[in-house]
Amino acid sequence: MDLVELLKRPEGKTLEFKRDLSTPEGALRTIVAFANTAGGTLVLGVEDKSRHVRGVRDPLDLEERLANLISDLVAPRLVPELEILPWRRTQVLAVQVHPSPSRPHYLRREGREGGVYVRVGSTNRRADRELIEELGRFARGEAFDERPMPELDSEALDFRAASESFAPVRKLTRSDLETLRLLTSHQGRKVPTVGGMLLFGRDRERHFPDAWIQAGRFQGADRSRIVDRAEIRSFPARAIEEAIAFVHKHALHGAEIGAVRRRERWSLPPLAVREAVINAVAHTHYAQRGAPIRVAIFDDRLEIENPGLLPFGLTIEDLHRGISKLRNRVIGRVFHALGLIEQWGSGVQRMAAACRDAGLPEPVFEELGTRFRVTISTRPIARPTLDETDQAILNALAHGVGRLTSEIAHAIHLTPRATRTRLARLVERGLVREIGTGPQDPKRRYFRAE
Repeated sequence: MDLVELLKRPEGKTLEFKRDLSTPEGALRTIVAFANTAGGTLVLGVEDKSRHVRGVRDPLDLEERLANLISDLVAPRLVPELEILPWRRTQVLAVQVHPSPSRPHYLRREGREGGVYVRVGSTNRRADRELIEELGRFARGEAFDERPMPELDSEALDFRAASESFAPVRKLTRSDLETLRLLTSHQGRKVPTVGGMLLFGRDRERHFPDAWIQAGRFQGADRSRIVDRAEIRSFPARAIEEAIAFVHKHALHGAEIGAVRRRERWSLPPLAVREAVINAVAHTHYAQRGAPIRVAIFDDRLEIENPGLLPFGLTIEDLHRGISKLRNRVIGRVFHALGLIEQWGSGVQRMAAACRDAGLPEPVFEELGTRFRVTISTRPIARPTLDETDQAILNALAHGVGRLTSEIAHAIHLTPRATRTRLARLVERGLVREIGTGPQDPKRRYFRAE
Protein backbone atom coordinates (compact mmCIF):
# COMPACT_ATOMS: atom_id res chain seq x y z
CA MET A 1 0.00 0.00 0.00
CA ASP A 2 1.14 3.54 -0.73
CA LEU A 3 0.59 5.85 2.26
CA VAL A 4 1.03 9.00 0.16
CA GLU A 5 -1.78 7.93 -2.16
CA LEU A 6 -4.01 7.08 0.82
CA LEU A 7 -3.41 10.50 2.36
CA LYS A 8 -4.51 12.20 -0.87
CA ARG A 9 -7.95 10.58 -0.67
CA PRO A 10 -10.82 11.82 1.48
CA GLU A 11 -12.33 9.56 4.11
CA GLY A 12 -15.34 7.78 2.71
CA LYS A 13 -16.96 4.46 2.07
CA THR A 14 -13.66 2.59 1.67
CA LEU A 15 -11.18 4.65 3.74
CA GLU A 16 -10.89 5.76 7.36
CA PHE A 17 -8.07 7.29 9.42
CA LYS A 18 -7.69 6.88 13.19
CA ARG A 19 -5.16 8.49 15.48
CA ASP A 20 -4.64 5.34 17.58
CA LEU A 21 -6.34 2.26 19.00
CA SER A 22 -7.34 3.83 22.31
CA THR A 23 -10.98 2.87 21.57
CA PRO A 24 -10.83 -0.54 19.87
CA GLU A 25 -14.62 -0.73 19.45
CA GLY A 26 -14.62 2.08 16.88
CA ALA A 27 -11.88 0.44 14.82
CA LEU A 28 -13.61 -2.95 15.00
CA ARG A 29 -16.93 -1.45 13.85
CA THR A 30 -15.13 0.08 10.86
CA ILE A 31 -13.48 -3.25 9.99
CA VAL A 32 -16.83 -5.07 10.23
CA ALA A 33 -18.54 -2.38 8.14
CA PHE A 34 -15.85 -2.58 5.45
CA ALA A 35 -16.15 -6.37 5.29
CA ASN A 36 -19.96 -6.20 5.02
CA THR A 37 -20.10 -3.43 2.42
CA ALA A 38 -17.44 -2.80 -0.22
CA GLY A 39 -14.14 -3.42 1.56
CA GLY A 40 -11.81 -0.65 2.61
CA THR A 41 -8.63 0.45 4.36
CA LEU A 42 -8.27 1.59 7.98
CA VAL A 43 -5.07 3.52 8.76
CA LEU A 44 -3.96 3.80 12.41
CA GLY A 45 -1.58 6.63 13.25
CA VAL A 46 -3.17 9.42 11.20
CA GLU A 47 -5.47 12.14 12.56
CA ASP A 48 -8.72 11.94 10.64
CA LYS A 49 -9.38 15.68 10.27
CA SER A 50 -5.95 17.24 9.86
CA ARG A 51 -4.33 14.22 8.13
CA HIS A 52 -1.35 14.78 10.41
CA VAL A 53 0.70 11.58 10.49
CA ARG A 54 1.47 10.96 14.16
CA GLY A 55 2.56 7.36 13.74
CA VAL A 56 2.12 4.55 16.27
CA ARG A 57 4.32 3.23 19.03
CA ASP A 58 5.48 -0.37 18.89
CA PRO A 59 3.82 -1.15 15.55
CA LEU A 60 4.58 -4.88 15.82
CA ASP A 61 2.84 -5.08 19.21
CA LEU A 62 -0.11 -3.03 17.83
CA GLU A 63 -0.36 -5.32 14.82
CA GLU A 64 -0.52 -8.40 17.05
CA ARG A 65 -3.00 -6.80 19.42
CA LEU A 66 -5.35 -5.77 16.62
CA ALA A 67 -5.13 -9.20 14.95
CA ASN A 68 -6.11 -10.83 18.27
CA LEU A 69 -8.99 -8.39 18.79
CA ILE A 70 -10.37 -9.14 15.32
CA SER A 71 -10.01 -12.88 15.89
CA ASP A 72 -11.68 -12.79 19.32
CA LEU A 73 -14.40 -10.19 18.83
CA VAL A 74 -15.57 -10.48 15.20
CA ALA A 75 -17.73 -13.30 13.82
CA PRO A 76 -17.74 -15.08 11.44
CA ARG A 77 -13.94 -15.31 11.30
CA LEU A 78 -12.36 -12.39 9.44
CA VAL A 79 -8.71 -12.19 8.40
CA PRO A 80 -7.82 -8.76 6.95
CA GLU A 81 -4.35 -7.82 5.69
CA LEU A 82 -2.27 -5.84 8.21
CA GLU A 83 0.74 -3.90 6.97
CA ILE A 84 3.20 -1.57 8.71
CA LEU A 85 3.94 1.44 6.51
CA PRO A 86 6.98 3.69 7.07
CA TRP A 87 6.57 7.46 7.22
CA ARG A 88 9.66 9.58 7.75
CA ARG A 89 10.83 8.78 11.29
CA THR A 90 7.74 6.88 12.33
CA GLN A 91 5.35 4.17 11.12
CA VAL A 92 1.61 3.62 10.72
CA LEU A 93 -0.50 0.46 10.66
CA ALA A 94 -2.78 -0.10 7.67
CA VAL A 95 -5.60 -2.66 7.74
CA GLN A 96 -6.92 -3.68 4.35
CA VAL A 97 -10.33 -5.36 4.47
CA HIS A 98 -11.77 -7.13 1.43
CA PRO A 99 -15.51 -7.53 0.78
CA SER A 100 -16.34 -10.77 2.55
CA PRO A 101 -18.20 -13.79 1.12
CA SER A 102 -19.19 -14.67 4.72
CA ARG A 103 -21.47 -11.67 5.29
CA PRO A 104 -22.92 -10.61 7.61
CA HIS A 105 -20.04 -10.10 10.05
CA TYR A 106 -20.82 -8.76 13.52
CA LEU A 107 -19.25 -7.88 16.86
CA ARG A 108 -19.65 -10.80 19.26
CA ARG A 109 -20.27 -8.52 22.28
CA GLU A 110 -23.25 -6.88 20.57
CA GLY A 111 -24.64 -10.08 19.03
CA ARG A 112 -25.89 -10.85 15.53
CA GLU A 113 -28.99 -8.71 15.96
CA GLY A 114 -27.20 -5.56 17.11
CA GLY A 115 -23.58 -5.94 16.09
CA VAL A 116 -23.81 -5.87 12.28
CA TYR A 117 -22.48 -2.66 10.71
CA VAL A 118 -22.36 -1.33 7.16
CA ARG A 119 -20.51 1.59 5.68
CA VAL A 120 -22.52 4.64 4.58
CA GLY A 121 -20.32 7.45 3.33
CA SER A 122 -17.61 7.96 5.95
CA THR A 123 -19.68 6.57 8.84
CA ASN A 124 -20.53 3.14 10.22
CA ARG A 125 -24.23 2.40 10.50
CA ARG A 126 -25.80 -0.37 12.56
CA ALA A 127 -27.77 -2.59 10.20
CA ASP A 128 -31.46 -3.21 10.86
CA ARG A 129 -33.22 -6.54 10.32
CA GLU A 130 -33.97 -5.91 6.63
CA LEU A 131 -30.36 -4.94 5.92
CA ILE A 132 -29.03 -8.01 7.77
CA GLU A 133 -31.31 -10.23 5.72
CA GLU A 134 -30.12 -8.57 2.52
CA LEU A 135 -26.49 -9.18 3.52
CA GLY A 136 -27.30 -12.86 3.96
CA ARG A 137 -29.08 -13.08 0.60
CA PHE A 138 -26.18 -11.35 -1.12
CA ALA A 139 -23.69 -13.81 0.41
CA ARG A 140 -25.85 -16.72 -0.83
CA GLY A 141 -26.19 -15.23 -4.31
CA GLU A 142 -29.95 -14.77 -3.97
CA ALA A 143 -32.14 -11.87 -5.07
CA PHE A 144 -35.08 -10.70 -2.95
CA ASP A 145 -37.37 -10.35 -5.95
CA GLU A 146 -36.77 -14.01 -6.96
CA ARG A 147 -38.19 -15.32 -3.69
CA PRO A 148 -41.46 -17.29 -3.99
CA MET A 149 -44.61 -16.07 -2.29
CA PRO A 150 -46.11 -19.46 -1.29
CA GLU A 151 -49.19 -17.94 0.35
CA LEU A 152 -50.43 -16.91 -3.13
CA ASP A 153 -51.28 -18.76 -6.34
CA SER A 154 -50.67 -17.99 -10.01
CA GLU A 155 -53.93 -16.03 -10.25
CA ALA A 156 -52.39 -13.36 -8.02
CA LEU A 157 -50.67 -12.07 -11.16
CA ASP A 158 -52.65 -9.90 -13.56
CA PHE A 159 -51.88 -11.63 -16.86
CA ARG A 160 -53.87 -9.05 -18.80
CA ALA A 161 -51.81 -6.18 -17.39
CA ALA A 162 -48.59 -8.06 -18.18
CA SER A 163 -49.76 -8.75 -21.74
CA GLU A 164 -50.61 -5.07 -22.28
CA SER A 165 -47.14 -4.04 -21.10
CA PHE A 166 -45.51 -6.48 -23.53
CA ALA A 167 -47.87 -5.74 -26.44
CA PRO A 168 -45.56 -3.16 -28.12
CA VAL A 169 -42.70 -5.68 -27.95
CA ARG A 170 -44.21 -9.13 -28.47
CA LYS A 171 -47.13 -11.35 -27.54
CA LEU A 172 -46.83 -12.68 -24.00
CA THR A 173 -47.73 -16.32 -23.32
CA ARG A 174 -48.46 -18.08 -20.04
CA SER A 175 -45.18 -19.97 -20.30
CA ASP A 176 -43.32 -16.64 -20.48
CA LEU A 177 -44.35 -15.95 -16.88
CA GLU A 178 -42.05 -18.75 -15.74
CA THR A 179 -39.28 -17.90 -18.20
CA LEU A 180 -39.22 -14.35 -16.87
CA ARG A 181 -39.43 -15.69 -13.28
CA LEU A 182 -42.69 -13.90 -12.63
CA LEU A 183 -43.92 -17.33 -11.54
CA THR A 184 -41.86 -20.11 -9.94
CA SER A 185 -42.41 -23.65 -8.70
CA HIS A 186 -42.79 -24.12 -4.95
CA GLN A 187 -43.66 -27.50 -3.45
CA GLY A 188 -45.33 -28.64 -6.67
CA ARG A 189 -47.34 -25.43 -7.14
CA LYS A 190 -46.93 -22.39 -9.39
CA VAL A 191 -46.68 -19.30 -7.21
CA PRO A 192 -45.68 -15.70 -7.95
CA THR A 193 -42.25 -14.41 -7.10
CA VAL A 194 -41.74 -11.17 -5.23
CA GLY A 195 -40.72 -9.59 -8.55
CA GLY A 196 -43.84 -10.91 -10.23
CA MET A 197 -46.06 -9.34 -7.58
CA LEU A 198 -44.17 -6.05 -7.69
CA LEU A 199 -44.48 -5.85 -11.47
CA PHE A 200 -47.97 -7.25 -12.13
CA GLY A 201 -49.57 -8.28 -8.82
CA ARG A 202 -53.32 -7.79 -8.49
CA ASP A 203 -53.02 -6.79 -4.83
CA ARG A 204 -49.42 -5.60 -4.87
CA GLU A 205 -49.87 -2.67 -2.48
CA ARG A 206 -51.15 -4.92 0.29
CA HIS A 207 -47.92 -6.92 0.18
CA PHE A 208 -45.61 -4.00 -0.68
CA PRO A 209 -47.22 -0.80 0.62
CA ASP A 210 -44.16 1.35 -0.19
CA ALA A 211 -43.80 0.20 -3.83
CA TRP A 212 -45.00 3.45 -5.41
CA ILE A 213 -43.58 6.80 -6.52
CA GLN A 214 -44.13 10.07 -4.69
CA ALA A 215 -43.58 13.05 -6.99
CA GLY A 216 -43.52 16.71 -6.00
CA ARG A 217 -42.75 20.11 -7.49
CA PHE A 218 -41.36 22.54 -4.92
CA GLN A 219 -41.00 26.29 -5.23
CA GLY A 220 -37.47 27.48 -4.63
CA ALA A 221 -34.57 25.29 -3.53
CA ASP A 222 -36.08 23.53 -0.48
CA ARG A 223 -39.22 21.62 0.50
CA SER A 224 -40.93 24.43 2.41
CA ARG A 225 -43.53 25.08 -0.29
CA ILE A 226 -44.96 22.45 -2.61
CA VAL A 227 -46.88 23.61 -5.68
CA ASP A 228 -47.88 20.23 -7.15
CA ARG A 229 -47.77 16.60 -6.13
CA ALA A 230 -48.67 13.16 -7.44
CA GLU A 231 -48.94 9.67 -6.00
CA ILE A 232 -48.03 7.26 -8.78
CA ARG A 233 -49.31 3.78 -7.95
CA SER A 234 -49.47 2.15 -11.38
CA PHE A 235 -47.60 -1.02 -12.28
CA PRO A 236 -43.87 -0.15 -12.43
CA ALA A 237 -43.45 -0.01 -16.22
CA ARG A 238 -46.36 2.41 -16.46
CA ALA A 239 -45.31 4.27 -13.30
CA ILE A 240 -41.95 5.07 -14.90
CA GLU A 241 -43.68 6.81 -17.81
CA GLU A 242 -45.98 8.71 -15.44
CA ALA A 243 -43.07 9.88 -13.29
CA ILE A 244 -41.16 11.06 -16.37
CA ALA A 245 -44.29 12.86 -17.59
CA PHE A 246 -44.56 14.64 -14.22
CA VAL A 247 -40.97 15.84 -14.56
CA HIS A 248 -41.60 16.94 -18.15
CA LYS A 249 -44.65 18.87 -17.03
CA HIS A 250 -42.78 20.88 -14.43
CA ALA A 251 -39.12 20.99 -15.30
CA LEU A 252 -38.42 20.37 -18.95
CA HIS A 253 -40.30 23.32 -20.37
CA GLY A 254 -38.98 26.74 -19.54
CA ALA A 255 -39.05 30.01 -21.36
CA GLU A 256 -36.35 32.10 -22.91
CA ILE A 257 -37.32 35.59 -24.05
CA GLY A 258 -35.31 36.74 -27.05
CA ALA A 259 -35.20 40.06 -28.87
CA VAL A 260 -37.89 39.02 -31.34
CA ARG A 261 -39.73 35.97 -30.06
CA ARG A 262 -40.27 33.74 -27.08
CA ARG A 263 -38.45 30.40 -27.40
CA GLU A 264 -39.01 27.20 -25.44
CA ARG A 265 -36.07 25.95 -23.43
CA TRP A 266 -35.54 22.47 -21.99
CA SER A 267 -33.89 22.68 -18.57
CA LEU A 268 -33.13 18.94 -18.18
CA PRO A 269 -31.96 16.35 -20.73
CA PRO A 270 -34.81 13.82 -21.14
CA LEU A 271 -32.36 10.92 -21.51
CA ALA A 272 -30.79 11.64 -18.11
CA VAL A 273 -34.22 11.95 -16.48
CA ARG A 274 -35.39 8.67 -18.00
CA GLU A 275 -32.28 6.74 -16.97
CA ALA A 276 -32.48 8.09 -13.41
CA VAL A 277 -36.14 7.12 -12.97
CA ILE A 278 -35.66 3.64 -14.47
CA ASN A 279 -32.60 2.99 -12.31
CA ALA A 280 -34.49 4.04 -9.18
CA VAL A 281 -37.34 1.62 -9.86
CA ALA A 282 -35.02 -1.21 -10.93
CA HIS A 283 -32.61 -0.90 -7.99
CA THR A 284 -34.95 -0.16 -5.09
CA HIS A 285 -34.60 -2.41 -2.06
CA TYR A 286 -38.26 -3.47 -1.87
CA ALA A 287 -37.81 -5.35 1.41
CA GLN A 288 -37.10 -2.01 3.09
CA ARG A 289 -40.20 -0.41 4.56
CA GLY A 290 -40.96 3.17 5.51
CA ALA A 291 -40.90 5.34 2.38
CA PRO A 292 -41.54 5.12 -1.39
CA ILE A 293 -39.39 6.19 -4.31
CA ARG A 294 -39.34 10.00 -4.38
CA VAL A 295 -39.06 12.39 -7.32
CA ALA A 296 -38.55 15.99 -6.20
CA ILE A 297 -38.29 18.94 -8.59
CA PHE A 298 -36.85 22.25 -7.40
CA ASP A 299 -36.06 25.48 -9.21
CA ASP A 300 -32.42 24.50 -9.53
CA ARG A 301 -32.35 20.69 -9.59
CA LEU A 302 -34.10 17.33 -9.82
CA GLU A 303 -33.68 14.75 -7.03
CA ILE A 304 -34.63 11.10 -7.49
CA GLU A 305 -34.31 8.99 -4.37
CA ASN A 306 -34.98 5.29 -3.80
CA PRO A 307 -34.90 2.99 -0.75
CA GLY A 308 -31.72 0.94 -0.50
CA LEU A 309 -27.98 1.53 -0.47
CA LEU A 310 -25.82 0.51 -3.41
CA PRO A 311 -25.58 -3.28 -3.78
CA PHE A 312 -22.86 -4.63 -1.51
CA GLY A 313 -19.39 -4.51 -3.00
CA LEU A 314 -20.22 -1.47 -5.11
CA THR A 315 -19.05 2.12 -4.64
CA ILE A 316 -20.09 5.38 -6.27
CA GLU A 317 -16.70 5.44 -8.02
CA ASP A 318 -17.60 2.07 -9.56
CA LEU A 319 -20.78 3.59 -11.02
CA HIS A 320 -18.77 6.20 -12.90
CA ARG A 321 -16.63 3.40 -14.36
CA GLY A 322 -19.70 1.60 -15.70
CA ILE A 323 -19.63 -1.20 -13.09
CA SER A 324 -23.08 -2.32 -12.02
CA LYS A 325 -24.64 -5.04 -9.86
CA LEU A 326 -28.25 -5.99 -10.32
CA ARG A 327 -30.23 -6.04 -7.08
CA ASN A 328 -33.59 -7.14 -8.56
CA ARG A 329 -33.07 -9.84 -11.19
CA VAL A 330 -36.73 -10.38 -12.08
CA ILE A 331 -37.39 -6.66 -12.51
CA GLY A 332 -34.16 -6.28 -14.49
CA ARG A 333 -35.02 -9.20 -16.76
CA VAL A 334 -38.51 -7.83 -17.49
CA PHE A 335 -37.29 -4.27 -18.00
CA HIS A 336 -34.69 -5.53 -20.46
CA ALA A 337 -37.35 -7.51 -22.35
CA LEU A 338 -39.55 -4.39 -22.47
CA GLY A 339 -36.69 -2.30 -23.87
CA LEU A 340 -36.53 -0.05 -20.81
CA ILE A 341 -32.96 -1.15 -20.16
CA GLU A 342 -30.45 -1.56 -22.96
CA GLN A 343 -27.32 -2.69 -21.17
CA TRP A 344 -26.60 -2.97 -17.44
CA GLY A 345 -23.91 -0.61 -16.25
CA SER A 346 -24.36 1.96 -19.03
CA GLY A 347 -27.12 4.02 -17.39
CA VAL A 348 -24.91 6.19 -15.20
CA GLN A 349 -22.50 6.92 -18.04
CA ARG A 350 -25.41 7.75 -20.35
CA MET A 351 -26.81 10.14 -17.73
CA ALA A 352 -23.46 11.86 -17.33
CA ALA A 353 -22.95 12.17 -21.09
CA ALA A 354 -26.45 13.60 -21.58
CA CYS A 355 -25.83 16.24 -18.90
CA ARG A 356 -22.44 17.17 -20.37
CA ASP A 357 -23.94 17.47 -23.85
CA ALA A 358 -26.61 19.78 -22.45
CA GLY A 359 -24.00 21.98 -20.77
CA LEU A 360 -25.01 20.85 -17.27
CA PRO A 361 -22.88 19.49 -14.42
CA GLU A 362 -22.65 15.72 -14.19
CA PRO A 363 -25.23 14.08 -11.89
CA VAL A 364 -24.34 13.73 -8.21
CA PHE A 365 -24.80 10.29 -6.61
CA GLU A 366 -25.13 9.90 -2.83
CA GLU A 367 -25.93 7.29 -0.21
CA LEU A 368 -28.02 8.94 2.53
CA GLY A 369 -29.04 6.83 5.51
CA THR A 370 -30.42 3.71 3.86
CA ARG A 371 -31.42 5.46 0.63
CA PHE A 372 -29.72 6.34 -2.65
CA ARG A 373 -30.13 9.73 -4.34
CA VAL A 374 -29.37 11.09 -7.81
CA THR A 375 -29.30 14.89 -8.21
CA ILE A 376 -29.37 16.51 -11.64
CA SER A 377 -28.73 20.25 -11.68
CA THR A 378 -30.64 22.56 -14.02
CA ARG A 379 -28.03 25.31 -13.84
CA PRO A 380 -25.84 25.26 -16.97
CA ILE A 381 -22.07 25.52 -16.64
CA ALA A 382 -21.30 25.52 -20.38
CA ARG A 383 -22.96 25.77 -23.75
CA PRO A 384 -24.49 22.55 -25.11
CA THR A 385 -22.07 20.63 -27.33
CA LEU A 386 -23.14 20.18 -30.94
CA ASP A 387 -21.27 18.97 -33.99
CA GLU A 388 -21.79 20.49 -37.45
CA THR A 389 -24.53 18.06 -38.45
CA ASP A 390 -26.52 18.60 -35.25
CA GLN A 391 -26.21 22.36 -35.69
CA ALA A 392 -27.37 22.05 -39.31
CA ILE A 393 -30.50 20.23 -38.13
CA LEU A 394 -31.25 22.95 -35.59
CA ASN A 395 -30.69 25.59 -38.25
CA ALA A 396 -33.17 23.79 -40.52
CA LEU A 397 -35.71 23.99 -37.68
CA ALA A 398 -35.13 27.67 -36.94
CA HIS A 399 -37.97 30.20 -36.64
CA GLY A 400 -40.41 27.64 -35.24
CA VAL A 401 -40.75 25.72 -38.50
CA GLY A 402 -41.79 22.08 -38.12
CA ARG A 403 -40.35 19.70 -40.70
CA LEU A 404 -40.72 16.08 -41.77
CA THR A 405 -37.75 13.71 -41.57
CA SER A 406 -37.45 13.72 -45.37
CA GLU A 407 -37.37 17.52 -45.48
CA ILE A 408 -34.64 17.70 -42.86
CA ALA A 409 -32.63 14.97 -44.62
CA HIS A 410 -32.76 16.93 -47.87
CA ALA A 411 -31.66 20.13 -46.12
CA ILE A 412 -28.61 18.55 -44.41
CA HIS A 413 -27.70 16.14 -47.24
CA LEU A 414 -28.06 12.90 -45.26
CA THR A 415 -30.18 9.80 -45.82
CA PRO A 416 -33.55 9.68 -44.02
CA ARG A 417 -32.27 6.76 -41.91
CA ALA A 418 -29.17 8.64 -40.74
CA THR A 419 -31.30 11.74 -40.13
CA ARG A 420 -33.74 9.77 -37.97
CA THR A 421 -30.84 8.58 -35.80
CA ARG A 422 -29.61 12.14 -35.38
CA LEU A 423 -33.10 13.41 -34.59
CA ALA A 424 -33.64 10.70 -31.96
CA ARG A 425 -30.47 11.79 -30.16
CA LEU A 426 -31.47 15.45 -30.28
CA VAL A 427 -34.92 14.58 -28.91
CA GLU A 428 -33.28 12.64 -26.04
CA ARG A 429 -31.10 15.64 -25.27
CA GLY A 430 -34.14 17.93 -25.19
CA LEU A 431 -33.00 20.09 -28.12
CA VAL A 432 -35.71 18.92 -30.53
CA ARG A 433 -39.37 18.04 -30.00
CA GLU A 434 -41.34 15.59 -32.13
CA ILE A 435 -45.08 15.81 -32.66
CA GLY A 436 -47.04 12.89 -34.07
CA THR A 437 -49.13 9.89 -33.12
CA GLY A 438 -46.10 7.74 -32.29
CA PRO A 439 -42.60 6.64 -33.37
CA GLN A 440 -43.99 4.98 -36.50
CA ASP A 441 -46.04 7.96 -37.65
CA PRO A 442 -44.62 8.86 -41.11
CA LYS A 443 -46.05 12.38 -40.85
CA ARG A 444 -44.58 13.30 -37.48
CA ARG A 445 -42.84 16.66 -37.50
CA TYR A 446 -39.83 17.94 -35.61
CA PHE A 447 -39.50 21.34 -33.98
CA ARG A 448 -36.55 23.09 -32.40
CA ALA A 449 -36.99 23.20 -28.61
CA GLU A 450 -34.25 25.67 -27.81
